[in-house]
Amino acid sequence: MMAKRSIARRCLAAMLVGGAAVAAGGVAAAPLAGPYGETLTIDDKGITLRFPDDAAQLRIGGKLQLDFGAAGIRQPGFAEPFSDNVGVRRSWIETYLTLGKSIEIAFQYDFADPMRPINDAAIAWKGIPNMILTVGNMKEPFSLDQLISDNNTVFTERSLADAFAPARNFGFAIGRSGADWSVVTSVFGGNANTGIRSEGVASTTRATFAPIHTDDAVLHLGIAGSYRSLPRDETPLALSSRSEAFLFARPFVNTGDIRDAASIGRIGLEAAYRTGPLLIQAEYIRTEVSRFDGARSVAFQGGYVEASYVLNGAGRAYAVTPKYGTTYAIFEGVKVGEDARVSRGGIGVFEVAARVSAIDLDDGTVRGGIERDVSVGVNWYPDRNVRIMADYVRSRTAPSALQAGRAVDADVFIGRFQLYW
Repeated sequence: MMAKRSIARRCLAAMLVGGAAVAAGGVAAAPLAGPYGETLTIDDKGITLRFPDDAAQLRIGGKLQLDFGAAGIRQPGFAEPFSDNVGVRRSWIETYLTLGKSIEIAFQYDFADPMRPINDAAIAWKGIPNMILTVGNMKEPFSLDQLISDNNTVFTERSLADAFAPARNFGFAIGRSGADWSVVTSVFGGNANTGIRSEGVASTTRATFAPIHTDDAVLHLGIAGSYRSLPRDETPLALSSRSEAFLFARPFVNTGDIRDAASIGRIGLEAAYRTGPLLIQAEYIRTEVSRFDGARSVAFQGGYVEASYVLNGAGRAYAVTPKYGTTYAIFEGVKVGEDARVSRGGIGVFEVAARVSAIDLDDGTVRGGIERDVSVGVNWYPDRNVRIMADYVRSRTAPSALQAGRAVDADVFIGRFQLYW
């Protein structure tokens, strides 16, 4: 089984490298015409098959994210923080089918994640103006940081507070938007990979408003809430964070199993301001876990503030309405202009960033630890579909969830080579 999975990963990686290389090098062939008027195009958006009169469009894309790095813990007596210094973070193939102007179907599969390989698997209907109805496995509408695609996040990993974001589950969502606002409400069960009925039922809603929204400046404000009732069975609830680096062998903060959890409620506040190439973004999330049999509830919290600056390119665009799902009102990735492409004699586009984040998993009898991270990073976009990232993270956990709550100070370097198309 492992041999087959390894072969599949290599094949997909080779496909992604080849596709991205063609797109980045600008060697895309002219569209090929079929017998019924359909056209096949290979470019920086992947492989696209279009049918006449916009009857249907099929796009096949993918991504490969290869992480590498090193870490050191300042206190003696701890095991090596990284079990491996190189790892495949994501290795995706993704398909998007558009039928007419009202149906969108999406499917994403990650060969690098054997536990949860299915990401988005959803169908959306857009027959009502300014409204999208989506059913399937997708992100719950919670947290700006989580809703931004991992192709476009400023750092290799999302902040410590992402431990509270519900991420992807199977459910139904209704979203409506205007030029400067959006509202999404939804009902979700469990994840399609682990069992739709295994994690209770959640209701999640997010609303956003942009009082400033021009080509040069955006002020984004948002609030989200989520409540999930949990089944009374042997499935425990646990919250943890891996110190903003995928290669960590274990988290420094971890609640452990909360076996008597009856429900989990979340509220998130988000704000962002973009002016030209500068983007400042912040969130605060509070999570409360109620327990069966009258046991005392426990509450946890986390948040971050980050800033990024594109040194020689345009700022990140703001997209209010998605093609499907719940990813309303987010910031997109950095664009590489034609003159900046290395394949055209340019130097690429550079972006610098800094972030401070924190998480508190200590309350009552739950001693999950308190962590604060400071990160700085540089992103280089040498060409379209290619990104090279380098992050340094200074992590301080006191107390930690390891070795009787000892403090842990870690210095981490993480690099990433990313292809996406």
